Amino acid sequence: MSAIRDSLVRLITETSTNLPPDVRRAIKRAQLQEEVGTRAALALNTIIDNIISAEEDVQPICQDTGMPTFIVHTPVGYNQIELEKEIRAATAEATRLGKLRPNSVDPLTGKNSGDNLGPGTPVVHFHQWERDDVEIKLILKGGGCENKNIQYALPTDLPGLGRAGRDLDGIRKCILHAVYQAQGQGCSAGFIGVGIGGDRTSGYELAKEQLFRPLEDTNPNPVLAELEEYILKTANQLDIGTMGFGGKVTLLGCKIGVMNRIPASFYVSVAYNCWAFRRLGIVVDAKTGEIKEWLYRDKPEAMERPQGGFDVKNAIVLRAPISEEQIRSLKVGDVVLIEGEIHTGRDEIHKYLMKHDAPVDLRGGIIYHCGPVMLKDEQGNWQVKAAGPTTSSREEPYQADIIEKFGIRAVIGKGGMGAKTLAGLQKSGAVYLNAIGGAAQYYARCIKKVNGVDLLEQFGIPEAMWHLEVEAFPAIVTMDAHGNSLHKDVADHSLVKLEDLKEPVFV
Repeated sequence: MSAIRDSLVRLITETSTNLPPDVRRAIKRAQLQEEVGTRAALALNTIIDNIISAEEDVQPICQDTGMPTFIVHTPVGYNQIELEKEIRAATAEATRLGKLRPNSVDPLTGKNSGDNLGPGTPVVHFHQWERDDVEIKLILKGGGCENKNIQYALPTDLPGLGRAGRDLDGIRKCILHAVYQAQGQGCSAGFIGVGIGGDRTSGYELAKEQLFRPLEDTNPNPVLAELEEYILKTANQLDIGTMGFGGKVTLLGCKIGVMNRIPASFYVSVAYNCWAFRRLGIVVDAKTGEIKEWLYRDKPEAMERPQGGFDVKNAIVLRAPISEEQIRSLKVGDVVLIEGEIHTGRDEIHKYLMKHDAPVDLRGGIIYHCGPVMLKDEQGNWQVKAAGPTTSSREEPYQADIIEKFGIRAVIGKGGMGAKTLAGLQKSGAVYLNAIGGAAQYYARCIKKVNGVDLLEQFGIPEAMWHLEVEAFPAIVTMDAHGNSLHKDVADHSLVKLEDLKEPVFV
């Protein structure tokens, strides 16, 4: 392996498995602000436990390693074509090692390339500069938070906030609404990068570019510095909290950039990032490819494994096949521990099950919205390397029908689901269980055995149906069989809080 490729594999591995110090400090501050014993505190303790495990075991913090995006600065005359080849080779190698999940899918055929390579993947942006070394920055932004990106064209009318005009106060309203609409689906507490101006494409690029800024820097534009401070303080008054469970901390960082626009267009683009804010960088010697310096590691930040978390002593044990009677005895807020076999099912599986029989008997069973990172060991047995929940809202069109069709009793995911699923839970006698988003190592420890896999060749590793034997797998009932939904309650409450922020602030 060439020196530059080795440096790139190290960058990818560290970005996937080891959160940078500024992100750790933000999460620790959030932990100190939440009241002990609340659902938000429980979630943050689980998150910190997961961060420590990922670093110790050198395994992905979250199973969704997103679409690797590289920002590269090279000296004038440097061979960018060869460097891109090395980036692609390093991406494939990191995927083979289980540091990246294979996420590159052909949108026409649905075929997963298996190595994160394909047209447009990974994403590489090249820039030249008048320095002698090469700087390579990488961000791994998962699909759950990527799906909560949002772009506004001003003027516009916003729920709870009313008219957002073509001015600074209209920008303020858009950013607050962007945080509100993410709720727990983007694995809050999160971070946002905001791009003001540009066109539809450059606005989003500017927004994502802000995520490469150190969290503790100060915006050189005093107007934007004031707006960043206001947003960070005010968004935390929405009471959305970690995982959308309610709580004092919803936003961990806000960075805003601006560029000129044309008269006809006024865009505010927001790039939302989950708590698993994975971005690092390296400076390498242009001649040797060796790492000279790591970026975003100014002050090492150790974390202690927290005391507390899920109240497992008083948790309710669920083991499939689960009876309808046991399910209807559960209520929102109950902590459950799952024992025995569960079955993963994401977008492709749900679509498949609408028209086909299930490959296994799902009556009384449990579906886990999860696309794990899987590797085979030397004996040819599958091993789970990362296995946190994916965002459940994508399955809303299918879930109620599949619950009824197959007699499923429990669904595990994150971020909650909508009215159709809630009605389906009540009709069929099932519950929705919220696991802690991003906690891929925490939940991987609960998986003791891979019992089998179906539809692997057809859908690829993330979308296949994995049959997993779990032990003491904890989650919280957030939608029960009686029509109650914590997610709806938090969304309704935060909308009221949003309405309190309607009056102009920047005039």
